Amino acid sequence: MISVDYVRQMAAYNQWMNDKLYAAAASLPPALLDAADGSFFGSISGTLHHLLVGDTIWLQRFATHPAAFAALQPLLAEPAPPRLDSRLADDLPALQARRQQLDAIITQWSAALTPAALNLPLTYRNMRGETHCKPFASLIVHFFNHQSHHRGQASTQLYRQGADIGVTDLLALLPDC
Repeated sequence: MISVDYVRQMAAYNQWMNDKLYAAAASLPPALLDAADGSFFGSISGTLHHLLVGDTIWLQRFATHPAAFAALQPLLAEPAPPRLDSRLADDLPALQARRQQLDAIITQWSAALTPAALNLPLTYRNMRGETHCKPFASLIVHFFNHQSHHRGQASTQLYRQGADIGVTDLLALLPDC
């Protein structure tokens, strides 16, 4: 389905896009980041928090994979966010620091990923406590797709406030042949 090269490329794309989102967010006054805008998570800040919450939850699940990825193990010591709209930091600099830390973990994890690990299933509990077993490779695709979906929302929210993040296409990171 997917390869380790795909995962590594998506990890790089994730970090590149998050750097762009946070640079654009930092150009706005804090009041605009928290202003109610009718979006699903209520504000630019709410969307940025949700991205971090979603990534944290999935990486904590990935940390229970039979391959026991060393880069993910420290996440198991952290409490899981209790809600999808949890606030994980008090201000943008603190949220950005956590984002950068998580992006570094994603990069380290992707570097250690093997084809054999991709082919194993992952059993996990969702936030309601229900147990699921899914193909790990498919969960990774979901993980990166979830990020792209909500970064698209955040980029639109930022643009509406006058902060253009610029090029967002993965194509910009692909090398020419």
